Amino acid sequence: QVQLVESGGGLVQAGGSLRLSCAASGFIFSNNAMGWYRQAPGKQRELVAVIRSGGDITKYGDSVKGRFTISRDNAKSTVYLQMYGLKPEDTAVYYCNRGTWYWSGYAPIDWGQGTQVNVSS
Repeated sequence: QVQLVESGGGLVQAGGSLRLSCAASGFIFSNNAMGWYRQAPGKQRELVAVIRSGGDITKYGDSVKGRFTISRDNAKSTVYLQMYGLKPEDTAVYYCNRGTWYWSGYAPIDWGQGTQVNVSS
């Protein structure tokens, strides 16, 4: 079955950086778009970044543009989220997902368990 296992979360001071990883199994990774979403307490889950199967196209949420970078290694079936310039408002549970890339957007299909990111001021 599909498994998505996130790692790399933790506590960091504002202005710091973290790299999240998501190890995928149970499907042909190189054929699937992948993404990161996040959910802060009391807020809806929001898109952080998505990447097409070949890694050639990426999209970002407005709040993270210019600070976060999504990438993938199809040989390792892993997707990454490099986060720089972290802010307290980036505090959330970050979820890896597998999805479908449409011409009009991206639709998540499967989700990981999430990894907590806490940014202190």
